[in-house]
Amino acid sequence: MVEHGDPVARIVLALATLLVAGKLAGELAVRLRQPSVLGELLVGIVLGNLGIAWLDAVRTDPTIDILAGVGALILLFNVGVEATVGEMLEVGGSSFAVATLGVVAPFLLGWGVGAWLLPAASPYAHAFLGATLCATSVGITARVLHDLGASKRPEARIVLGAAVLDDVFGLMILGIVSAAIAAAASGASLSMAGVLRTAGAAAAFLFGALAVGRTIVPRLFAAGARFQTSVLLSLSLSFCFAMSWLATLVGLAPIIGAFAAGLVLEDAHFHDFTARGERSIDDLLRPLADFLVPVFFVLMGLRTDLRTLLNAEMVGLTLALTVAAIAGKQLCSLGVLTRGADRLSVGIGMIPRGEVGLIFANVGVGLMLDGRPVMSGAMFSAVVAMVVVTTMITPPALTWSLTRAGRARDSAPAR
Repeated sequence: MVEHGDPVARIVLALATLLVAGKLAGELAVRLRQPSVLGELLVGIVLGNLGIAWLDAVRTDPTIDILAGVGALILLFNVGVEATVGEMLEVGGSSFAVATLGVVAPFLLGWGVGAWLLPAASPYAHAFLGATLCATSVGITARVLHDLGASKRPEARIVLGAAVLDDVFGLMILGIVSAAIAAAASGASLSMAGVLRTAGAAAAFLFGALAVGRTIVPRLFAAGARFQTSVLLSLSLSFCFAMSWLATLVGLAPIIGAFAAGLVLEDAHFHDFTARGERSIDDLLRPLADFLVPVFFVLMGLRTDLRTLLNAEMVGLTLALTVAAIAGKQLCSLGVLTRGADRLSVGIGMIPRGEVGLIFANVGVGLMLDGRPVMSGAMFSAVVAMVVVTTMITPPALTWSLTRAGRARDSAPAR
């Protein structure tokens, strides 16, 4: 980084650069009818491949990395806040079946792609590639549905409900794979019993968090509402960070704790605060997310080395991962049980990997096995390219599919 006597100066210069670049690129992406996250990611890729030494230093700076990590926690916390327990209980059979197939099929396809094209890599790397394909970025699909006025259609309800469960199941798989890697790194072997224990720990943590939400959290926020000063944001973030720390104690990634914390918090917990005129938790989180989340995505772009994609092996991996990502979510449409719902639209709506896929990949880069990251820089770059493609193709493909399905429905003879 640029040399300066005050270490804070170099950090704030880096943050200013990442934020300005991310916001400008995000605005451009929105004007082109693409999600802002895509612009933030792409501008990071461009900056990271200019060969500027200072930007190379930003890419590896530990302080920027920590701030980006907190941004990822805030993002998953916010996803959890927007997906309540009530939604999970009301998604119905179609959403549950779609979510289950939408995790199992991409995971197996991603693992298979890794084993096929990267035979020399660790099986744990293959498993992690599968895990990165499990997630669905429902925000992109939700925006398209809203723009088309299709949010009330059965396809929309299935996709939005399945995406909530998708995140839960995907995070459980991430926890299992991460625990397996941690066990291998310590020299221990992970048996089937160990896998089941890890899966049980992940499930117990997530569903234990829901139990806490019905007992301790209402009392905690009721006590906070007695404060004369505003404590809603501090209380919510403290709960998020505490849950993230507790997740690490049971061998899970901190983002799982952040998601669980958000899932626990429901509107009823904030009633005493909003009743006296305070802003909602969504409004309070927005400025913090606007600051830290773009830092995370631009940094992910900075870490994408396009040179690693120039060889035939990595080009093949990128294409195969993208095909697996698309095919896996098309297979999940077989779980649609609702009469009259368009399966193709549901499958397309589940395609984008977006922010959650990047967070999964970043976890893989941070996990070490035999002194090396589980996911190499080349693998990470291939995953980023897959995320970009799946994010870009979904809006136009879903618009076409929903329009086609609407015409077919309108032209069908009345019964």
